[in-house]
Amino acid sequence: MEFTYFQAIVTGVVQGITELFPISSLGHAVLLPAWIGGSWSTFTTDPSSSYLSVTVAFHLASAVALFIVFRKRWIGLIAGGLQSIRGVKSEASGVFWRVVIATIPVAIIGKVFEEPLGKIFAKPIFAGLFLTINGVILFTVERVTRRTSAPHPAENSNAEIMQHVTIPVALTIGFGQSLALLSGISRFGITMSSGLLRRLSHASAADFAFLLALPVIAGAAILKVPELFTPEQTHIRGQIVVGSLVSFVCTYASVTFLVRWFRTRTLYPFAIYSLIVGLASVIRFG
Repeated sequence: MEFTYFQAIVTGVVQGITELFPISSLGHAVLLPAWIGGSWSTFTTDPSSSYLSVTVAFHLASAVALFIVFRKRWIGLIAGGLQSIRGVKSEASGVFWRVVIATIPVAIIGKVFEEPLGKIFAKPIFAGLFLTINGVILFTVERVTRRTSAPHPAENSNAEIMQHVTIPVALTIGFGQSLALLSGISRFGITMSSGLLRRLSHASAADFAFLLALPVIAGAAILKVPELFTPEQTHIRGQIVVGSLVSFVCTYASVTFLVRWFRTRTLYPFAIYSLIVGLASVIRFG
């Protein structure tokens, strides 16, 4: 696979910005090469291409940035989870185990359906269709929950999550996350929408979605990254490092932005963007 430093930087920027925005980084990873065309188009059409593994490496950089932003939160949750094993229960331990439970379905489904989903991944028409569906989901959830979701975030996000997200609901959200295995469906959008449907405030729904994103992103990256350390990939390792650094910086900036955004704002702009880009892609590649 030929992969220039310019292509690595552009891909890293798009990955970093879209990873936690509810507009599907995977969908953009498919649509970007298709829209640009030329040598870019071979990234998703060449069977021998390592593009999927390259983007997953950028995902790992995004996971590191996400952990750094929420490091204090994660340290508290992990400590609570360990204490619960010794019989000491708390709100932190409850949220920790809800994150674990919600991660199990997507991990299993992702492993079982990896091959067929990989084929869908390479088709921009599907990415455009799923991105359109993503926009419909975000818009519909905002309309449905505008009077039922909490108007202001609670001082304690753990308490709000524990109040509205039961263990069965966490498991259901886990299955909902699996939709994000389809390029164009946003994992963050699905999980945040699920939180809003459970009457969480936008800030707490986003907080729960950020927590759920980390183990899935990191797990997928850890499984795929070893594929990059083969002799065939030696010539693009420098590009992968540069792209990963760019992805890290852009993810850190985008997460910081979104944390502030969802304190007072909604999913509507992301729904509109998904609808416009999705429909345009369906028309272009249909």
